[in-house]
Amino acid sequence: MGAMLDYFKLSGKRAMITGGASGIGEATVRTFSEAGAEIWIVDIDQGRADALAGQIPGSRALRCDITDENQVAELFRQVDCLDILVNNAGIGLVGNVEETELADFQRLFRVNVEGTFLMTRAALPLLSAGRGTIVNIGSVAGLVGVKRRFAYCATKGAVVAMTRQLAVDYPTQIRVNCIAPGTVDTPFVEGYLEKYHKHEKDKVRTELNQRQPIGRLGQPEEIARLALYLCSPAADFMNGAVVPIDGGWTAA
Repeated sequence: MGAMLDYFKLSGKRAMITGGASGIGEATVRTFSEAGAEIWIVDIDQGRADALAGQIPGSRALRCDITDENQVAELFRQVDCLDILVNNAGIGLVGNVEETELADFQRLFRVNVEGTFLMTRAALPLLSAGRGTIVNIGSVAGLVGVKRRFAYCATKGAVVAMTRQLAVDYPTQIRVNCIAPGTVDTPFVEGYLEKYHKHEKDKVRTELNQRQPIGRLGQPEEIARLALYLCSPAADFMNGAVVPIDGGWTAA
């Protein structure tokens, strides 16, 4: 049993997780730490990242706006080796194409797509040195159309495409895979409910639960465990994969 569990350990590995101070990012920080990794918690919320780092042995919090090329360059000047990059930071937007303002469309692409690009490009030399691993946190919105999520679907579709393209360009230097979650019970969802459905939160929360055929929202820890698998020796043959974890949403 012990030898089998060794396949899922990250002992001696250094992982960088963007958006690591809350939600799926925080769960991934905790899960990877339990698996033995040293963690760089990268987030725009320095206070929250510091608080989390104080709870996680062998971790360090670094503030970085991943849309700022200079800040990303400065971040990587502090890193001399890296085995894992989890591109988790992202934002959402409600609206169909007619309801979407250009500035909001561009803002989503800056964070969800350009941020992933800048972090990946900066990390690539370090990851290539030791056949490192990238996990991109996409969404079912990158695989199917979701009502009134025009810009969000567009950005997550781009994340899926970038994942596959990287696997083609760097098939032996790195492994890169994408997780496509359904709706997950995170502060991201709570923020959505507060902004768009303040007076009907319980009703809309029930609808969100029912959107997944399994009948409930996903939990951040469930996504984090899949990320752990993808970064572990157990997944050594997985490259360029896009893995839904959505309670059956994309199967229905």
